[in-house]
Amino acid sequence: MSEGVGSRVAIVGGGPVGALNASFFALRGYHVDLYEARGDIRLAKHVRGRSINLALSHRGRQALASVGLEEKVIRHGVPMHARMIHSLSGKKMSIPYGKKDQYLLSVDRALLNKELLTAVEGLPKVKLHFNHKLQDSDMPNGTLLLNRPDGLPIEAHCDLLVGCDGAFSSVRRQLMRYATVDFSQTFIKHNYLELNIPPTSSGEFAMEPNFLHIWPRNTFMMIALPNMDHSFTCTLFMPFMEFEKITTNEQVLDLFQKFFPDSIPLIGIDALKKQFFRIPAQALMMIKCSQYHASETMVLMGDAAHAMVPFYGQGMNAGFEDCLVFDELMEKFHNNFARVLPEYSVLRVPDGQAISDLAMYNYIEMRAHVNSPWFHFRRFMDNVLHRIMPNTFIPLYTMVTFTRIRYHEAVKRWKKQKKTMNWFFFVFLTILPVSGAVLLCRKIPGQPHSIVPRLCGLSTKLPL
Repeated sequence: MSEGVGSRVAIVGGGPVGALNASFFALRGYHVDLYEARGDIRLAKHVRGRSINLALSHRGRQALASVGLEEKVIRHGVPMHARMIHSLSGKKMSIPYGKKDQYLLSVDRALLNKELLTAVEGLPKVKLHFNHKLQDSDMPNGTLLLNRPDGLPIEAHCDLLVGCDGAFSSVRRQLMRYATVDFSQTFIKHNYLELNIPPTSSGEFAMEPNFLHIWPRNTFMMIALPNMDHSFTCTLFMPFMEFEKITTNEQVLDLFQKFFPDSIPLIGIDALKKQFFRIPAQALMMIKCSQYHASETMVLMGDAAHAMVPFYGQGMNAGFEDCLVFDELMEKFHNNFARVLPEYSVLRVPDGQAISDLAMYNYIEMRAHVNSPWFHFRRFMDNVLHRIMPNTFIPLYTMVTFTRIRYHEAVKRWKKQKKTMNWFFFVFLTILPVSGAVLLCRKIPGQPHSIVPRLCGLSTKLPL
């Protein structure tokens, strides 16, 4: 990587995307100040907040590899080669994600964050500032106003302000003062609740470990991802109106006995009652912005730019790819912020909006479509065509998860492929019954030349 010119970069948000971004800028020679509103997660005994396991895939791994952190991170992950579908009757069925060498890594959010913070802390020109909350900015003059741990204000200076501070980003609020940005915030009608399946008494996984387990129930679902300690992190996604109806332990057991009976002995009755009411069900939201930068001094990455629901497993991967795309533009435009920032918005806005929409679409697939025989047939045909024409026909999930094809281009290719497939099925399903009827008629004894036309509704008096 080429080195920066001594400019100072302020990154607000000490989560995984902020920490990774700090590594990219530090390796380019910039002075980096990383500001996190909370305390150091590495010193916390209990980590509060959203903790849905992360599904690390190709885009995220490419970003980590670019700063030499891929191997350090993947040691904290459990490979998931397929979905394991749990039917209401207790039967299981696996659906591979792709080829044998294509898999997701289930990674604990807190462990990942700790690893990235420790890595960036060891780089020169990087300072970590915990319990520092952004209050205001005057970016034309490169000035930030933050609150210190003691509550007193502190002034800081930077040439570039990078917002990696999540869906409720304070940097985004500042950016919208300096740029005309269309912004939308959408809460979906489903909330989520986290549960836990502990290891067995012998310390082993209670279910098959190398799968993302799904209990699809059409209008809602539960999933479980494996952890390094042989436990599973379960997440129940359900309409918030349904969560509000459940107020007693008996109602919790009724819900699970009716829809997730095979999970009860895995979680444990007492643990289920305790965990269900430990923390209220949390909201899920989407953030979309029409622009991710302001002039040459402010830029958004990760959830601050494009928060999405977690159903495609691309939230972190998209955020990590933001860092990688920005760094590639820094290389292309020789660290010139005036050229990099506008081009970054041009590239990432359509991709951020596309993956947000796909994440919502995938929720419908996970909770309902996987129950349909037609879905499995279409998926089978997708895989067959991909093997026959690997560079021409690529399943949507493969494009999104196992390549760096831009998200919005993947959607365009998917829609085109769907039209081709639908045309093929139409022709096939039209020709098949007609051909069958013709063959059947030819085998009927007597009047072979007159039966076929009558079946087809044609005159038997054909012109010579």
